Amino acid sequence: MHSGGRAPSGCGVWEAISEWGGWYGLSVGGAWVVTVSLVVIGFAGCFIPVIPGHLMIFLAAVSHRLTLGWLLERDSGAEWWTFVVLGLLLAIGQAFDFFSGAAGAKWFGGTKWGAAGAIVGGIAGMFFMPFGLLVGPLVGAYAFEAIFAKQETKPAVISGVGSAVGTLANLVVKVIIGVIMIAWLFIDIWWVG
Repeated sequence: MHSGGRAPSGCGVWEAISEWGGWYGLSVGGAWVVTVSLVVIGFAGCFIPVIPGHLMIFLAAVSHRLTLGWLLERDSGAEWWTFVVLGLLLAIGQAFDFFSGAAGAKWFGGTKWGAAGAIVGGIAGMFFMPFGLLVGPLVGAYAFEAIFAKQETKPAVISGVGSAVGTLANLVVKVIIGVIMIAWLFIDIWWVG
């Protein structure tokens, strides 16, 4: 116990540190570092399928809103309708991602077996990056057409090519949706919100 109400010698340093006004600036900077990092990882995920790109961009918006808007009680700029728009774009991107290889196989005249093979090949192809992403659906559609649908070589190959075209179209759509999501987020943060 101390006499005279005097604080222990270490308390003055701790009080000075905890009352330092620069913590707020560091917190805001940290929130922006997290937001930008998630956006960069999300954009990379538009090209690298093992990273859920659109989801990471959506999480960047959520993180930005929570850290600046809720924890720091500051206007984050990200409004509620931004989450609705980003959520819809995320859902569209995921649906297109899942069905693109199968749709390509079907569009090029493949059977339901070719479409199923494109999906299975796409999943297997993720383990053999980056070429497996293109070759997997192609091989899967061809194999399923030849084995299960009993197709001749030419229709089976055409189905496989269709699944590869669908996979490439998916990559383009993923990048476009990712760019729209990023642009929407930053426009809302800086200009609208």
